[in-house]
Amino acid sequence: MNVKYEPFTPSGTVTAPPSKSDVHRAIICAALSGGVCTISPVALSEDIKATIGCVEALGAKTQLQGDVLTVNGEGVFRQKQAVLNCGESGSTLRFMIPVAAAGGVEAVFNGRGRLPERPIGIYTDALPQKGVQCQTQGGLPLQISGKLKSGVFRLPGDVSSQFISGLLFALPLLRGDSDIVLTSPIQSVGYINMTIRTMEKFGIEVDATDTGWHVRGQQHYIPSDYRTDGDWSQAAFYMVAGAVNGSITVEGVNTDSAQGDRHIAAILREFGAEVIQDADRVTVRQSALRGVTIDARHIPDLVPVLAVCAAFAQGTTNIINAQRLRLKESDRLKTTAALINALGGRVRELPDGLEIDGTGRLTGGTVQGCNDHRIVMSAAVCAAGCDSPIICSDALSINKSYPAFFDDYNSVGGNAKLYEE
Repeated sequence: MNVKYEPFTPSGTVTAPPSKSDVHRAIICAALSGGVCTISPVALSEDIKATIGCVEALGAKTQLQGDVLTVNGEGVFRQKQAVLNCGESGSTLRFMIPVAAAGGVEAVFNGRGRLPERPIGIYTDALPQKGVQCQTQGGLPLQISGKLKSGVFRLPGDVSSQFISGLLFALPLLRGDSDIVLTSPIQSVGYINMTIRTMEKFGIEVDATDTGWHVRGQQHYIPSDYRTDGDWSQAAFYMVAGAVNGSITVEGVNTDSAQGDRHIAAILREFGAEVIQDADRVTVRQSALRGVTIDARHIPDLVPVLAVCAAFAQGTTNIINAQRLRLKESDRLKTTAALINALGGRVRELPDGLEIDGTGRLTGGTVQGCNDHRIVMSAAVCAAGCDSPIICSDALSINKSYPAFFDDYNSVGGNAKLYEE
């Protein structure tokens, strides 16, 4: 399926969807509580469906009514064999591997798209040292057996934070105390803080140390009703559109959120956009934009749309410390550069980042979505400052994270029309 984006001037107010990252974490904590919990609001993206399916495979029962998800964890870990289909969700896969191991479940993990190729070596190296056998040809399918044991887990900090979060979910369930020790500087720390904050709301304590975290064993997740945050990474698409050409207000974004992507507001101010914030809303208005340097170490998901903003700025923008983007749904350094260059921009791909020479305008044209939701949505933002329409392939990849994107985009002046290839 293709989508055609007409040039537009952004205007109006939109509500951010529920944070996918927050919902993943709440579902897992709720399932591990052994009781009945409600989580709201929830939007059923493909990634969230994958996490729901995985906790159900471990014995949980779920029901969605409106935007309220009820999770009953009474049956979790009663069955000792399971098949967990993670779809294309890296979060689901990396969160659930240690969780299943903590329950002593003999589990097979499957996935599709690029997920079978994405790295899991951190676990296949670390878990066998703690009682878990891993069988894999280097990716998925992965089969695990044995029960995870407590102890010291040494991990590099410059890999996906999802590995650290996965261990944090699992370690409180073990008999003894455990420590996660980082052997290199941490990246994406905001996502780890989000994991810890969510666990705390379900009664779990995690203590920071000089080298990582200490997790006491034999803790119990407590059933809780959980209110999810609005998604800053999805709000960023509208905020950048407003910065490029117009004025947009995004509601439902908590300035006190643990999401690292809340820093989009500060970055847009640095670009020169007018940004007005209060407790749960942010308004971004067009202003003269200038090139900046962006360290993407803790905000990798923002890179494609920030590169779009840079294309409309005057001067050069450098995005650094973004090498992990090569291992996402697409090689996002390559596909982001290809997107903007195809529309008349000037982007140079570097080993660990991007160099963007701002042109102030883009021309429009035909681009490849690369089956990557963030590339397809970034293309939509380009239309806010393009001279002619944009045709983008793989339009339905938005269902991975934000199925309502085209509707919300059109509500603030966008003109996105789907059609068969």
